[in-house]
Amino acid sequence: MNFISFLFNGNARYGISNNNTITDLTDKVLGAKTLKELILLNGISEAKKFVSKNPGEINFDQIELLPVIPDPGKIICVGLNYHEHVEETNRTIEENPVIFHRFNESQTAHLQPILKPLASSHLDYEGEMAVIMGEGGSHIEPKNALQNIVGYSCYNDGSVRDWQRHTRQFGMGKNFKKTGSFGPHMVPAENIQDYKKLTLQTRLNGEVMQSASLSQLIFDIPVLISYISKALPWRAGDVLVTGTPGGVGFKRNPPVFMKNGDKIEVEISEIGILSNVVEDEVI
Repeated sequence: MNFISFLFNGNARYGISNNNTITDLTDKVLGAKTLKELILLNGISEAKKFVSKNPGEINFDQIELLPVIPDPGKIICVGLNYHEHVEETNRTIEENPVIFHRFNESQTAHLQPILKPLASSHLDYEGEMAVIMGEGGSHIEPKNALQNIVGYSCYNDGSVRDWQRHTRQFGMGKNFKKTGSFGPHMVPAENIQDYKKLTLQTRLNGEVMQSASLSQLIFDIPVLISYISKALPWRAGDVLVTGTPGGVGFKRNPPVFMKNGDKIEVEISEIGILSNVVEDEVI
């Protein structure tokens, strides 16, 4: 049972996908109207109980998926968190994590287009694992960090490389609309026994471009959660995007950038496959 957010008959809903059908949970479990609100109400277990008695009534061909959490309070991303990626970018490992942010408007969903911006032809992929926060709070100790996670998902931190290098602050290159893909669903944390045993693979038109184990993170997830919590409190539904492995397009020879019609996939074992087709931005 995995959690999704979606549009049905033009209305934003959320629910559980199971055996190719969807059980709509909107307003049905603790009165929660969104997945973020369900997480805030600590309602994951109640939602599972509801689904066990109420099988799916919506088919996937009736919906349009939304980003797993369409309305997170914050999306915190981590740069340079795999040794191979640090090496290919000719950087050095920092004493502390490299942190940047995304805005909600920059996101898109599984099976929805990633937009190649009009302003650039340097759209790159970055396959990553996303962590969805539950209880949260401030000044979390690393030893207690994992208990604050409610679920995991895939993320493609699509990056506009020339804009990323306009200044020392690379936030603009990370926030073009519909370049950050989030999905296909949220796998409850209790279903992942050890995230370090998960593997990540990014494929462009079927060709493997990135391949790594989550055990290779330089700053592991408990350290990241703890570090960020010293500055900002984690809230229910906040998203932590944990970093990308080596193999990014702009460091290849010749460079590889995504273009109209390309299919990009991020697969994480035990979580699923996030798939998008690239489309040109049209105004």
